[in-house]
Amino acid sequence: MKKAARMWVLGAAIVVIAIIAMLAAGMRAGDKAPAVGTAAPDFTLNSQESKSISLHDFKGKWVVLYFYPKDMTTGCTIEAHNFQRDLAKYDAKNAVILGVSMQDEKSHQEFCAKESLTFKLLADTKKDVSERYDSVMNMGGVMKLSARHTFLIGPDGTVRKVWTNVDVKTHSEDVLAALDELQKNPS
Repeated sequence: MKKAARMWVLGAAIVVIAIIAMLAAGMRAGDKAPAVGTAAPDFTLNSQESKSISLHDFKGKWVVLYFYPKDMTTGCTIEAHNFQRDLAKYDAKNAVILGVSMQDEKSHQEFCAKESLTFKLLADTKKDVSERYDSVMNMGGVMKLSARHTFLIGPDGTVRKVWTNVDVKTHSEDVLAALDELQKNPS
């Protein structure tokens, strides 16, 4: 009986490890993300106001293009609040914030209203933009969400910095520091 119990535990452990490995592989993203120095892929998506927003609309400005998994979740709310808190600092640096997730315009509108967000949240319901930026998490084949990635795009439309490992608590400060450094040393 003891041997059978040990075999069952060993088998269960192997199954758990296999599931964790499959989930981790599905959640990885960023291997094919637009590289620093390359042109940022252009796109057009609807905002929370149901207005078409294109990346090329912001030529001449710095763009913080951040992908996030889901409206109304803890990490996404913290990240959005910090971007909102620092919005005047971004404005002073000629930068705009564009958030992208796979939720629809209505979800973004509710999120903005509930959390007092004034920057644009873009609805990538067809997952096209998240895929072009290699920012898709496959949650075990059950659902797909935008991965928490950020692309800092220069006024000329080139990717200047990429974050594929984001700490939501410090991310806005990290982006501001990178923006400050890039503006001081443009090469």
